[in-house]
Amino acid sequence: MVYVLLAEGFEDIEALAPVDILRRASVDVKLAGVTGETVTSANGVTVQTDCLLCDVPLDGCDMLVLPGGSPGWKNLRGSEPVLELVRRAHDGGKLLAAICGAPVILAELGLLKGRRAVCYPGMESELTRFGAVAPENETVVRDGNIITARAAGSSIDFGLRLAAALNGEDAAGEVCRAICYTPRNGITGPLAP
Repeated sequence: MVYVLLAEGFEDIEALAPVDILRRASVDVKLAGVTGETVTSANGVTVQTDCLLCDVPLDGCDMLVLPGGSPGWKNLRGSEPVLELVRRAHDGGKLLAAICGAPVILAELGLLKGRRAVCYPGMESELTRFGAVAPENETVVRDGNIITARAAGSSIDFGLRLAAALNGEDAAGEVCRAICYTPRNGITGPLAP
């Protein structure tokens, strides 16, 4: 099971495009409301969540996804229950995924030290000051159990990387073909149509 953590002000595309892709790849996904049962995006779209953050179990959880958006990622960062869940998930070897400003949360928790990671352009110093390595020409990066992505424009490739991590590159490649999408950002192999 994958849990996408939604706080007020999340970026619509960064949260919902990966959910769509994961579900097309036969991955069980739930939207977990950090700030309530309904959460409003940075662009004014209100989403009904599947559960509340307090109901997210780590048993049976394969991955946590932290979308960006402003002030969404800051609201995630300001939630001690979110930070505790992310710490526990990391300690339990779960996959963690973050996009846009949200990789900064992982950096501040010390989870990116010595790891390659990307974030919203212009925020790289927030990663590197906590010991992360921020490659310049990549938009989606996996390093161990952590997957990061730059911004809304990389949301589909981010979702495909998540699908590949959970159900294999063939499953992600099938999604590419079904939605008539050609992956960018150096994604090759079975993901390419």
